[in-house]
Amino acid sequence: MTQSLPLFPLGSVLFPGLVLPLNIFEPRYRALVADLVAQGEDAPRGFGVVAIKAGHEVGDGNVHALHAVGCVALLREVTELEDGGFEIVTVGASRFRVLDIDASAGTPYLTGVVEPFGEDGDEDDEDPEVQVLAAGVSRRFDEYRDQLDIGGSTAPDDPSVLSYLVAAAAVLPLVERQRLLEAPDTRSRLKAELDLLKQELGLITTFGTVPASDVPGEAPSPN
Repeated sequence: MTQSLPLFPLGSVLFPGLVLPLNIFEPRYRALVADLVAQGEDAPRGFGVVAIKAGHEVGDGNVHALHAVGCVALLREVTELEDGGFEIVTVGASRFRVLDIDASAGTPYLTGVVEPFGEDGDEDDEDPEVQVLAAGVSRRFDEYRDQLDIGGSTAPDDPSVLSYLVAAAAVLPLVERQRLLEAPDTRSRLKAELDLLKQELGLITTFGTVPASDVPGEAPSPN
């Protein structure tokens, strides 16, 4: 089922269950937040975070292309600043695919025509294969964090939550994060992460480092 959703292009990837704070200063996104706040706290108050495929975050005509799959960001905290901007805290919810841009929306910010994407439920979490994969990823991820001295809480037991936490916390380029976001289910994501962690640990062992990430290596906070 399709729906209209305000879009917020970013130079990073948001995953379900992860917290994303944002400083809102551009007029179009101030308008977006104001529109969400006007809906009241009982409304879902969500917008779509989509990683930029070509272009950059700030300025008119800045975004040339977006990735097709993004994540809904639900508004949790809003602080209005003296200059009219906002500091907000959001949390990632469900994934979606952008089908088109709604040119008739009449908003200063992009509005997309979107549909749900992938399987974000717990339907695979009790599958024995998924449990084995999750245990392997958790062990590799603990070793990975120890090698890079990345902080963070104990890895969660829930395979779906674990898969998104690893995708967000590992030191990966945007293209790899996006690939993990687009994995159709938890099983596929964990398989990809197990391969990536083995590869990254091999690089650490050989070269003492890993390639630069699009975001800092500190582990993000799960919701």
